[in-house]
Amino acid sequence: MNIPNLLTVLRVFLIPLFVILFYLPVHWSYWTASAVFAIACATDWLDGYLARRLGQSTPFGAFLDPVADKLIVAVALVLLVQEHANAWLTLPAVIIVGREIVVSALREWMAELGARAQVAVSNLGKWKTAAQMLALVILLANPPQMTFWVISGYALLIVAAALTLWSMCTYLMAAWPHLMSAEKKK
Repeated sequence: MNIPNLLTVLRVFLIPLFVILFYLPVHWSYWTASAVFAIACATDWLDGYLARRLGQSTPFGAFLDPVADKLIVAVALVLLVQEHANAWLTLPAVIIVGREIVVSALREWMAELGARAQVAVSNLGKWKTAAQMLALVILLANPPQMTFWVISGYALLIVAAALTLWSMCTYLMAAWPHLMSAEKKK
């Protein structure tokens, strides 16, 4: 177990704390839940940076890091959809979660073909993640009232959903030749 892997495991352990803080019946619950989510986002960046910088990439970390990211984002989206209960948040949440399922399945399938590198994380995916994380930090920090911050969070989440669709299409186009060659073999 190295520092990058410990940071990834910490991110997973922050999820229950994040949920408990979100539902606490106190006026500061949104802010503290958002702060825990922001810390988790920072550990996502830091564990990757340290793994590369220190040469401590491991198969365990390569497996757990994307799982931890997807778990905390999915939990945040579920909490927010329930709390806000509107299409401005629900539709981008459905797009983001749906894309994660499609791209994860695509990456697994491409790995079976030995072509996973063709659907590796791109800069577009990193921009999508940044917009998504910032939107979620903003939305988690604020009650579901139409304020400047909530509207800004919705706008950023919609941008993240658009980038999500764009990156999914990019990955699908990269995998298309493999998808078609597999279809021809049937």
